[in-house]
Amino acid sequence: MEESGTTSTDRNTELPTAIRTAARHVLETSGAAGLSLEAVARAGGLAVADVEAVFPHRDDLLTALIVDAYNASGAVMEQADRAAEEAGASAGARLLAVARALRQWSFDHPAEFALIYGSPVPGYHAPQDTVPAASRTPAVLAGIVRSALRAGELTPPRRTVPGPPLLLPPAVELFGGVPEAPFSDLIERGIVLWSNLIGLLVFQVFSRTHDSVRDQSVFFDFAVAVAAEGVGLVVPLDEHTD
Repeated sequence: MEESGTTSTDRNTELPTAIRTAARHVLETSGAAGLSLEAVARAGGLAVADVEAVFPHRDDLLTALIVDAYNASGAVMEQADRAAEEAGASAGARLLAVARALRQWSFDHPAEFALIYGSPVPGYHAPQDTVPAASRTPAVLAGIVRSALRAGELTPPRRTVPGPPLLLPPAVELFGGVPEAPFSDLIERGIVLWSNLIGLLVFQVFSRTHDSVRDQSVFFDFAVAVAAEGVGLVVPLDEHTD
């Protein structure tokens, strides 16, 4: 019989949440290299045995944090895309909206951004469990590009990918099939767009452009527009108000 208003179900939910919160604190102060079950226990005022009961190994906790970060960043992009689409925005404007949303999340959560897009953690190999969450970001971009293709908003490329397709089946499946010519290399171009976006964020979050660019947010919008030209999409750059 429970003697308080806290049930065993509540405790089963609260402990993993407390561990994750403590682990994020360790990430912020010591980076992924400093993440250990003992460090997390100290940061959260928990017993190591309690942490081990939920996450038996450091890699289990690391995987949970990676999945959380991918899901959180993917969710803000999905929300931004829904809002832009409901407002009647063009595909180019939707792309800018989701890119800005991911940028804001990245600056608000630099440690988690570094965890998923920074240097690999020595000795850690991400399991398949991380794939669905990691796929949310490219899935949002793919959805916007598909919409642009259906709406006739894309300009055919001037240069095509030489030789046979460069794609693996999961990429084709995520996009929903290979488009017909002249957009038969659109998925490859979409991957370039995706990698350009993440690379741009790495430069901005880790202050690689601060000694060469006067206005980081305006430059970000411009860079997204330039990258979008690779898939034949026009991103409207209105007056910047951030």
